Order: sequence, then C-alpha cells, then structure tokens
Amino acid sequence: QALKDVKVIVFDKTGTITKGQPDVTDTIPVKGVQEREVLRLAASVEKGSEHPLAEAIIKKAEEERLELMKMEKFEAITGRGIKGEIEGQGTVLVGNRKLMDEEGVDYSSLELELKRLEEEAKTVMLVAKNNKCVGVIAEADTLKDDSVDAIAELEKLGLQTTMLTGDNRRTGEAIARKVGISKVLAEVLPDKKVAEIQRLQKEVGLVAMVGDGINDAPALTQANVGIAIGTGTDIAIEAGDIVLVRGNLSDVVKAVKLSRATFRKIKQNLFWAFFYNVVMIPFAMLGLAHPVIAEIAMAASSITVVTNANLLRRTNIQPDYT
Repeated sequence: QALKDVKVIVFDKTGTITKGQPDVTDTIPVKGVQEREVLRLAASVEKGSEHPLAEAIIKKAEEERLELMKMEKFEAITGRGIKGEIEGQGTVLVGNRKLMDEEGVDYSSLELELKRLEEEAKTVMLVAKNNKCVGVIAEADTLKDDSVDAIAELEKLGLQTTMLTGDNRRTGEAIARKVGISKVLAEVLPDKKVAEIQRLQKEVGLVAMVGDGINDAPALTQANVGIAIGTGTDIAIEAGDIVLVRGNLSDVVKAVKLSRATFRKIKQNLFWAFFYNVVMIPFAMLGLAHPVIAEIAMAASSITVVTNANLLRRTNIQPDYT
C-alpha cells in the first residue's frame, strides 16, 4: 500500500544496478614502477578483504600468475580502502583519494588518468607503498541486463530514481548517465546511508530503497518501503519489506504496478459495496424492498466485490519493454 505513494526510489549501485562482479580493466603505474608490481602489491594486501573489488584484483593477479607476498597486518578503513603491512616491503595502501589525502600521499602525477578513468564510469583505486604513490588500478562492473529499461520505465511511471554510491561524484554521474538515473548521491559512506534516506524523506515524502548488501540493511529498514535483492545478503533480505527473488530490476517495476493496481481495485470494491447499501437501505427502511430482494442485493454486492478482486489476476503488471 505504501509503494503506490512513493515519490523516490533509491538504488544501491554494486549488486543492484550492476551485477556486482567487477573486473580489473586498467593498471597504470607511475614512472619507474612496473605494472605487474602495482598489481602484486595491491593483491597482496587485498587478500584480507572480502569486498568484490578486492576479489577482482586477486583474480587478475592470479591470471597474471603473480606470486603474492606475505601480509603481516591488515586494516579495513570504512569508505576509504585498506592498509596493510607486507613482509620486507613496508606499508601498502589501496583506496580512494580520501585515504591518500589522510595518509599524506601525493598522487598529483596521476590526476589526469584518474579523471579519464572516472569519466569512463570506472571505480578507481590508488596504490601507495610507504606513503609514495606507485600507481592506480581501475575496475568496471557490468550493468544488469534490464537496468536501463527498468529505470526508464520507473521514470515514466512518475518516480524519481536516485543512485546511492560510495564512488566519487565523477564516477557516480558517469554510471548514472549510462543507466538513465536522474540523481546521484555520491561519496556516501556505509554508515551515512540512513541519514541520506532520512533527508530525502523530509524533502519529498515517501521513499523506497533497493539494495542487496549488509551495509544496505539499515537504509532498507529506514525507508518507507525496503526492497531487497534476493540474490544479496541474508541481512538485507531480512530487512526488506519486499524481496525480489530473481534480483532483476524489472521486478521493481512489477511491484510498483501491482501496488497501484491493487489500490485501484480496493477503491472500486469500496464503491460497489457502498453503492448497493446506499441504494437498498432507503428502500428497505420505507418498506419498498421485499426482504428477498434485499438479500439478493447483498449477495450481488458480495459477488461483485469478489469477482472484481479476482480480476486483479488479469492485470498486466509486466514492464512495457518485455
């Protein structure tokens, strides 16, 4: 019932709009450093992470048959990246600009490459060794097959679509242009997602959230309607009001159409129920309606309501593009 009144649908990016299976597309070293060394350093510390971006780096290193180094310490820094100690090498950082800025790493020599990669909708990670930037690794995640069509139809249904991502604004906007999303909330840390949903609720009213990850669960709970991707984490599924079993965004379109069609049927059934009573009660009070006629009218009222409700099964809730 709440879904029919939603004004904004917020989508998490990774695993919701995209397939959540990123691949390394670019490895760019600074002058004097080998490309394979940048990948080897990054993969050696990413062994301690379970993030899809980390898995892509390790997968690429395995394809290149790189021998990974022994990691002595590991620290995941929320919304920024990771920090690790490698035996015989020192401290290695892999993360975004914020992490490098906080650690005092100069990456100005790669700024043009960073801008180019971000404008190609790629997620960029800087790699530093002992506080010196050694290169950058870029990854790209494939859009789900129905993402573009589903977003377009939701917009056509009068809903504002918004993407919530931890990526920087340039990358986020590039992805939004590809998929057709009208608004981007970029550089949002996992623990700030709830605050963003609350802000939207104050600005526009009812908000739906679509997500699949552990860090989406609080935002799914905060949203007026939480829509969990069935192929995501158990915590997200538990937090969702609606679960999309197949994980396709087309099912979001179906859910919106079904919600609106159901409420239309409710209003129609209320009309018919009141219509029979409004017409027949005065006749019964004046003694103009035989008791048998009144009973037939009440039965007809019930049959009409039940029949009309069953017609909901024939309502077409399929997206227009299928």
